Amino acid sequence: MYATERQALIERLLGDEGRVAVVELSDRFGVTTETVRRDLDALEQAGALRRVHGGAVALERGSTAEASVSERTALNADTKQRIAARALDALGDGFRGSLYFDAGTTTAAVAQLLPARLEATLGDAEVVTHSITLAPALAGAERVGLTVVGGRIRGVTAAAVGAAAVRSIQSLRPDIVFVGANGVSAAFGLSTPDPEEAAVKEAIVRAARRVVLVADASKFGQESLVAFAGLDALDVLVTDRAPGGELADALAAAGVEVWIA
Repeated sequence: MYATERQALIERLLGDEGRVAVVELSDRFGVTTETVRRDLDALEQAGALRRVHGGAVALERGSTAEASVSERTALNADTKQRIAARALDALGDGFRGSLYFDAGTTTAAVAQLLPARLEATLGDAEVVTHSITLAPALAGAERVGLTVVGGRIRGVTAAAVGAAAVRSIQSLRPDIVFVGANGVSAAFGLSTPDPEEAAVKEAIVRAARRVVLVADASKFGQESLVAFAGLDALDVLVTDRAPGGELADALAAAGVEVWIA
């Protein structure tokens, strides 16, 4: 395969997944890691990507880049549904307790499936969220009590943020929280682009008895601007593909269960 062909494939993979890893590309193309690095250098010089440790990311994947909730809703919709269905296994049968839902499109997918799950297993849940897009899916649902945390609404995520939201969350002790992240990294932990959003997520994780992270594999190896929790804060990661390399080792060392949807 010629260099131009490899580079075209690398660009296509970036468009699909947002990130590529040197070792994975080396195996895929049957070339040395040095050859892959030269390809990535050439593509970076051409303005097609941004180099990061161990690989490269699409240009829009900078540490502060963040798509709106409407843009993210349709992205990987089938994957989010699979992750959501698997994540609800954390409730078991006949669940009776409290849940907190972080803002995000994957957590919203979990929330949308919750009423049917509770009905099927004869469970009941008191639910708290700070997401104004997630709440309507649960408002008036059978077997669900709903509380919405208030604060300043951040337009990009349609979520309440700020000191009032953080204080409200700090007064809670939910049995299970479903949380999302923009980045999941062995070294940096869980991260998100916005400091106020990170403060809310940190409060959610600290408040929980059990933390379930719902994140597709495109988040692996990503590092957004602000870290809000270490991997050791997690109990379960629900995803669509098994993590590899350093991240897999770090999750195992932290005692995190990895559930594949």
